[in-house]
Amino acid sequence: MPFDAFRYAHAHRGEVAWLSQNTNHLVPPEVVRGALEEAIRERRYEGYPYAPGDPELLERVARDLGLPGQTPFLTAGGTESLYMITRALLAPGDEVIASDPSYLIIHRFVELSGARTRNLDIYAPPYRLSAERVAEAIGPKTRMILLIDPLNPLGSGYPREEVRAIAEVAHDHHLTLLNDVTYRDFSDHASLAAQFAPEETITVWSVSKNCGLAGLRIGGFSARPELVKQLARFNTNDLGVNILAQVAANAALRTKSEWFGAVKRQTRENGARVKATVERVPGASLPVYPSQANMMVVDISRLGLSPEALQEELLLRHGVFVRAGNYLSPTHGAKFVRVSFSNPPADLDRFERAFPDAIAALAPRAPAPTA
Repeated sequence: MPFDAFRYAHAHRGEVAWLSQNTNHLVPPEVVRGALEEAIRERRYEGYPYAPGDPELLERVARDLGLPGQTPFLTAGGTESLYMITRALLAPGDEVIASDPSYLIIHRFVELSGARTRNLDIYAPPYRLSAERVAEAIGPKTRMILLIDPLNPLGSGYPREEVRAIAEVAHDHHLTLLNDVTYRDFSDHASLAAQFAPEETITVWSVSKNCGLAGLRIGGFSARPELVKQLARFNTNDLGVNILAQVAANAALRTKSEWFGAVKRQTRENGARVKATVERVPGASLPVYPSQANMMVVDISRLGLSPEALQEELLLRHGVFVRAGNYLSPTHGAKFVRVSFSNPPADLDRFERAFPDAIAALAPRAPAPTA
C-alpha cells in the first residue's frame, strides 16, 4: 500500500512541523477561544444555525472585502463555494481559462460539470497570467476565467493594473471572472477584480488562512445579488454553516486589524528563512520570491529527486511535512515541493536543519550544502 503522508502526519500531529497545507499557526489562540468557549457553554451546537448566516458575521465579511453592491454568501469553506460556482455556471463543452500550476481542486470541479480547463503554462517569469495571454486563449466555448490571487502554489501576486486588465478582458467578452482571494491578506498589493468588473466577478474568500480556522471549514463568495441567488440553488448547506465556525470567524474578523500585522510580519520573516535554507543547497531554487502568500515552491528538478521521495524523507526522518508538487501541476509537479510558513519560528528551525540533510540523504553525490 502506498505511503499515506496525511494519515501519518495526523497520527503524529503533536510531533510534526506542518508546512504542507498553507495553514496559519500564528493567530493568537485567545482571538477565538473565548467566543468558542461561550458558545459551547451555551450549547449552541445543539440547534441549527440561522440558515442565511449570522447577520453580524455577514456584515463583517462585507466590510472586510470592501465591495459595495456585492452580497456575501456563507459556505463550508471556500472550496464548497468553488464547487457551487462551477456546477451552477458551467455546462458540458464549456471552457475555463486557468493556469498550470494552480489549485487543481478547482479544475476537478470544472471537469465534474462536463467542462474543461484551458491551462496556460505559467512556470516561467513572471509566474502568473497576463491579460494578453488570457485574451489570446479565449475561444467560442470560453465561459469563465480563473484568477487566483495570490496564486497557490507559487506565491505569485498580481499587480493592481494586471488585475484591472484581466477584469476588463472578462467584461469585454462577457465572461465570468472567478477571483479566488484566499491569501489576499498576506499580499502587499492585493486588488479585488470586482472593483473593476463588478457584474462579471465572483469573489471567493476564506478565513481558513488569514484567521487560522482551516479546521472549522468556513468561507464563502461575494457577487451581485442576482448572481448570488442563481448560485444559491446549488447550496448543499440549506440548514446553515457550522455554528461554531461562524462564532469563531466573527470573533476573528472583529479583531483582525489588531493582530494580523504581526502574523504577516512573522510569515515574511519565515519566508526569508526558507530562502536562506534553500540557497544553502546547490541545485535547489525558489522560482518566486518573496511570496505574496504564505507558501512558496522549492524547485528540486536539477537535483534529479522525486518530490514524493523528499516529502516522505522529511516527514518520516525529520517530522517536517511539506507537499509534493504533483498535487498542483500536471506539467511541472515532478519538479518541486511546496513549503508553507505561517508557523512558529521553531517549525522553521526544524526545516532549516532538515532540508539540507534530507537532500543529502536522497542524493548522496549532490554538492554539499554551503555553510
